[in-house]
Amino acid sequence: MSQAFTLHLDAELAALRAAGLFKAERTLLTPQGPLVKTADGRQVINLCANNYLGLSSHPAVIAAAHEALRTHGYGLSSVRFICGTQDLHKTLEARLAKFLGTEDAILYAAAFDANGGLFEPLLDEADAVISDALNHASIIDGIRLCKARRWRYKHNDMADLERCLEEARAGGARFTLVFTDGVFSMDGTVAQLDKMRLLCDRYEALLGIDECHASGFMGPRGRGTHEHRGVFGQVDIITGTLGKALGGASGGFTAARRPVVELLRQRSRPYLFSNTLMPAIAGASITVLDLLEASTALRDKLEANTRYFRQAIAAAGFEIKPGDHPIVPIMVHDAVLAQRLAARMLELGIYVVGFFFPVVPQGQARIRVQLSAGHERAQLEQAVAAFTQAGRELGLVK
Repeated sequence: MSQAFTLHLDAELAALRAAGLFKAERTLLTPQGPLVKTADGRQVINLCANNYLGLSSHPAVIAAAHEALRTHGYGLSSVRFICGTQDLHKTLEARLAKFLGTEDAILYAAAFDANGGLFEPLLDEADAVISDALNHASIIDGIRLCKARRWRYKHNDMADLERCLEEARAGGARFTLVFTDGVFSMDGTVAQLDKMRLLCDRYEALLGIDECHASGFMGPRGRGTHEHRGVFGQVDIITGTLGKALGGASGGFTAARRPVVELLRQRSRPYLFSNTLMPAIAGASITVLDLLEASTALRDKLEANTRYFRQAIAAAGFEIKPGDHPIVPIMVHDAVLAQRLAARMLELGIYVVGFFFPVVPQGQARIRVQLSAGHERAQLEQAVAAFTQAGRELGLVK
């Protein structure tokens, strides 16, 4: 590597550190859970995992993974269409489709790949894709890979979405796909899918959603944002992950009508050229769906934990983004201050992380708290007390 290039990289990293934008990683010594042990041996309450339902180290899920390892091996050393499809993969795809209210589903090695491999096989230069301004990076990158004409509407703004739909129709688009996060990961905003469905029907457009922060706990039965908004079975394309509420390992999926899924199997590059999902993840994910279909107890507890924490942290004087999702953004606005707050919280036994530009817009730095069904009320009370103490020390609350 040339010295000039190395110096350039060193300067870029130094600039990130100087601006308070450098992201450091902390090493955990334990399984994921409401309590984790850090590399220095401290046990802390974890409020920054996507482990919404507490299933990442659930005994039944771990047992199912062990059983799949025993019966189906560690890995397949193949892509799906050569010799990488086992009965576990087909069973999981069928179960996901049923759970989400679609005809079929297709698995990917990662949720990023599900979005990265979605748009290019389905749309070309004759078509249009319309995207929310705050959609996840994987959606943005997936759209960039296709040749369809692109529109972007203001975040969760139905009037601006209709403007885009009108322009796409006036421009002669053959097919139009509107795509949005079901729940937006930084704000916890829930897409207005009921209104979006009406608009899409009016303009004969398809509607697609990314359900990474919704599958398993949004809606009365945990089916997702479309159930939460009363349009279950009425969304054309659903992408999502197995790596958050549904067990927390890795893997993604796309669920849709059968012809959509079949065409993705033929043309979706991340599916065609990536190794098969690990059998242990497939087996464990089937058990996750068994648990969620048998009882809503976990999503009900998550809902109660979310309600309590939102009310308590607001009463303590913190500015939070409104909503009812277990993502609770505590607004700090300054990147350096957000990192100082996160560091002080860790000293007080609470593991949280500051988010700042470019993950969120300039001036919108925050602590993103994420609640879990694994948290007990006493742990949440301890977290609120720690936030209150740290907030007073840093001048964030009185």
